[in-house]
Amino acid sequence: MSLPILFEATYRGERHVGFGRLEAGTPQTLYRVADGQLAAAFATTDGSEAALRAAVAEGAETVTVTADDPEVRLLPPLLPTAGGTALLSGFMGTHRKKWGGQSAPEGGEFTPPKWFFKGFGDWIRLPGETLNVPADPVALIEEPEVALVYVNDADGTPHYAGYTFGNDLCDIGLHRKDPGYNPYCKLCDTALAPWLFLGEPPRSVTGRVTIERDGAAAWEGNFDCGGDALYFRVRDMVEHLFSFPAVRRPGMVNYVLLGADEASFHDGFRIADGDRIAIDVKSHGVAFENTVRYVSPAPLP
Repeated sequence: MSLPILFEATYRGERHVGFGRLEAGTPQTLYRVADGQLAAAFATTDGSEAALRAAVAEGAETVTVTADDPEVRLLPPLLPTAGGTALLSGFMGTHRKKWGGQSAPEGGEFTPPKWFFKGFGDWIRLPGETLNVPADPVALIEEPEVALVYVNDADGTPHYAGYTFGNDLCDIGLHRKDPGYNPYCKLCDTALAPWLFLGEPPRSVTGRVTIERDGAAAWEGNFDCGGDALYFRVRDMVEHLFSFPAVRRPGMVNYVLLGADEASFHDGFRIADGDRIAIDVKSHGVAFENTVRYVSPAPLP
């Protein structure tokens, strides 16, 4: 993909911004920024690469690193340091195949899709990190999705920053047992890639999932999660979500998941403790993987 990409990372405890992606064997310049500086730039500029470079890179201290530098720690896009100041949420049942292959009719009253709250932004896991789920799930499902990123300005007005990709792991079996249990079903960790693509929400996103068990591929399948695969129009969904004041708090960062294609669960496969889920977003050159871990917390005293 030729779209501009940026990312944030900490280096020796300080926050930095990089333009492009960290590639093995290729030196990368990082620009030191204050916490929230990049997010604020999206709220005060047109969000173009040139404007962002002017806002955060000009005159900044720099360091040159490589992808294997152990002191570089990638961050979820625009994630604030302070906990509770970012939200991860998303939409359900958005794909056209779940609506008989149709698209929402133009005009008329908009009927929004179901929405869920996944957690705070600091609950997000990065590629390579473990995805913890409650012990004894009914039936887990991986959900490769587009995640849109928005930054609210000082007045609470949301500004679109760009998009990345994630895995909204959840307990679909619990949801199917009783849709009223859906808030519980979503209490599984979610992974997001650190790369923020600048540009409009993607129309076409295609890729492949591989679930490994004991070092071997146990299930594989393709997915499509771009805007053209959705029954609902992205703009309509987002405008409806941001009509609620709770997600328009000043300075808040919102990660919005657009919905997933059918996946391993629909093929009869069941994800087990220790399985590794590898998601290859082939259309955008993004690949990441995470290991699933069933967790049994200690009982309350």
